[in-house]
Amino acid sequence: MLVELSVRDLGVIHDLRLTLGEGMTAFTGETGAGKTLLVEAIELLTGGRADPLLVRPGAAEAVVEGRFLAGQDELILARAVPARGRSRAYVDGRMAQSAALSERAEELVDLHGQHGHQSLLRPAGQRQALDVFAGVDLAPLRLARDRVRVGEAALAGLGGDARARAREMDLLEHQLTEIDRAGLSYPDEEAALAAEEELLARAVDHRTQAELAYELLVGDGGAVDRVGGAVAATAGRSPFGPLHQRLSALAAELGDVASEIRTTAEGINEDPERLEELRLRRQLLRDLVRKYGADLGEVIEYADRARERHAELAGHDSTAARLEAELDRARAEVEAEEARINRERVAAAPALGARVGEHLRALALGSAVLEVEVGRDGAGDAVTFLFSANPGSPPLPLARVASGGELARAMLATRLVISAGPPVLVFDEVDAGVGGEAALAVGRALAGLAQDHQVLVVTHLAQVAAFADHQVAVRKTVDGDTTRTEVEMLDSDARVVELSRMLAGQPDSTSARLHAEELLELARRRA
Repeated sequence: MLVELSVRDLGVIHDLRLTLGEGMTAFTGETGAGKTLLVEAIELLTGGRADPLLVRPGAAEAVVEGRFLAGQDELILARAVPARGRSRAYVDGRMAQSAALSERAEELVDLHGQHGHQSLLRPAGQRQALDVFAGVDLAPLRLARDRVRVGEAALAGLGGDARARAREMDLLEHQLTEIDRAGLSYPDEEAALAAEEELLARAVDHRTQAELAYELLVGDGGAVDRVGGAVAATAGRSPFGPLHQRLSALAAELGDVASEIRTTAEGINEDPERLEELRLRRQLLRDLVRKYGADLGEVIEYADRARERHAELAGHDSTAARLEAELDRARAEVEAEEARINRERVAAAPALGARVGEHLRALALGSAVLEVEVGRDGAGDAVTFLFSANPGSPPLPLARVASGGELARAMLATRLVISAGPPVLVFDEVDAGVGGEAALAVGRALAGLAQDHQVLVVTHLAQVAAFADHQVAVRKTVDGDTTRTEVEMLDSDARVVELSRMLAGQPDSTSARLHAEELLELARRRA
């Protein structure tokens, strides 16, 4: 619901902030007071046309903000209309395109009257209304269409060109032969080969340095002898007991290290043939990595994928036949579901038109006719509401032939039949050309809608306003050369005064007040 509306410098509105409640709210006031400007403000929030002429004279821009509650979530929409330049849209404080604003607002607000944001005027909205009325289940059709899309994509992925498949298979075979000949066994082979190559390439140098290290450790006067002397020097001397133990361990460790150095050096042999093999092998691996991946692991993965693709191409005919059969079944299911939906729509269309027509007659459109036309192609998605207000006039598309008041009442009548729709419904001129008992019928209808929606209605009729849960008086004040619009949320006593003005033009009239109180009591009983 729309819980708060802020309007600044829009037409005669200087600065207005309005808090709104649940149920039905009626905006009332003298002609020209600015009631319709409130509807214009809401329309701007829904992405409506931003006319610079709406900006209050002397102001740089008009700004409209609306705070909505959808369940537990809060959404703030805003629109700025400069006197010169392009309008700006905001969603939750972030700049957005008008289309994005419209998309978010479409789920929240529907305007009925002389305004463009009316979901029931769009083909999709009319189709949805018929489906809700008929209880059409669209889920099986969506699933079948999804299966068709998946099947078509899978079939296209196989490759339909026999020559292209043959070329791809030849390429894959060449690549797999090249990789398989290399006999890749594990991803870290390159690192192991590099270590072995480094060992063989420096074999002589490694042995030479090992012999030097061995001599320095165990040769005459070497480290082993010197540490042994230190062990003997500290033996039996109590102040050096712990140090003597450490020196003894060091002497033993030096002897072990010397022995291992000698053994390792003896195992290092020059092998030019093996060295050349290593270099050729590493070059082969580098070539494979350059062609098929960032490392050997990726080369192995590429080979696995290439083998799968080759098998897929080799089995193309059988796979294609299977996919085509599945696709044919999915397409047949789509056709069957479209035929079912078309039948259901065609069957329900006359009943929907008749039900809406009943409400139109109750809303003082006694000769009005609404017909629902369903296209014959496919599922019958081309749903059109046709409307005629006068006898002898052929029904034509609703958006083209209905006046503002007729359109608003046609939308109201449809909403009474179809309860689904955005949570906020705005009606302007719904009571145009209506009076007496018909006006009470309009009020009752709007109050009925307000059981499931937040209904905002601009009205000149006390019979309609009396049915509202809340009433907002819109007044125009003149201060010198400045004209401003002000609003007031009316309490019970103030509502009697305002309804008296609407009834007789005389707020202080005793008879008018009695009539106003009678109307309010009538509305409370929903009589």
